[in-house]
Amino acid sequence: MALTMATGTSATARRTALALALFTALPLAGCETATVGEVARIENAQGSQENIASLSAVIARNPRDPDAYNVRGSAYGKAGQYRQALADFDQAIALKPDFFQAFANRALIWRYLGDQAKSMADYNRAIQINGSYDAAYIGRGNLLRKAGRTKDAFNDFQKAIQLDTTDPRAFHNRGLIYQSQGQHNYAIEDFSTAISLQPDAPEPYNGRGLSYVALGDEENAFTDFNNAIKLNDRIAESWANQALIYERRGEKDKAAKSYARAAQLDPQYEPARAGLARTRKGG
Repeated sequence: MALTMATGTSATARRTALALALFTALPLAGCETATVGEVARIENAQGSQENIASLSAVIARNPRDPDAYNVRGSAYGKAGQYRQALADFDQAIALKPDFFQAFANRALIWRYLGDQAKSMADYNRAIQINGSYDAAYIGRGNLLRKAGRTKDAFNDFQKAIQLDTTDPRAFHNRGLIYQSQGQHNYAIEDFSTAISLQPDAPEPYNGRGLSYVALGDEENAFTDFNNAIKLNDRIAESWANQALIYERRGEKDKAAKSYARAAQLDPQYEPARAGLARTRKGG
């Protein structure tokens, strides 16, 4: 079973730049706005201790089953036990050297541990073994984008989409690149596809909302930011994005409340603090 994730500090930086540009165009002094990051998503295996114990029992009965190690490695990854996950993926690969899913899973763990070179090598190996494995292209694309290799990252997301992936990350991440290039209509189309594939994820709503703002469509942007909050009301960026619309409308009291909520969720989140300073009474 595959571990999958979407994250990237470079994506956050690009979202910050976009939002700052949107505010710069407003008749508001010293404005900043929110970033919208990607949230790591690990799936397909439960990380509970009960599940890990059950998988360990399976391995004890059949210690040469590479699939069992791969599944338990995924469970360890979900539980945040990365070293144990690495050991299991190592064992799965030792037992099955062409186990491309295990290479891609191990690549994700190396990425969590901050070893980008080993992560890239494992994604490359997974793709070398199976050139049609969409998850490996998506994972490698995230690494490439973080390294500033936007064109190569785009090509990997594009390849995954050409392989008829149903993974929303491919569309969401390609949408981020379109957005960073000012191609907001294409970005909205990709964010919309990501939403259709995973309606309970707030990130593509935030992404699409920012592109709507860039196109001057505040109503649809406001709806998207509100939907992001409904799906997860503990993301500071969503509240700051909502505040952005209130502020643009001149509704300072409502904007201040939303900025305050964002700042409460993340006291170090500068766009929320700056927005609150602008909109609170006396600001």
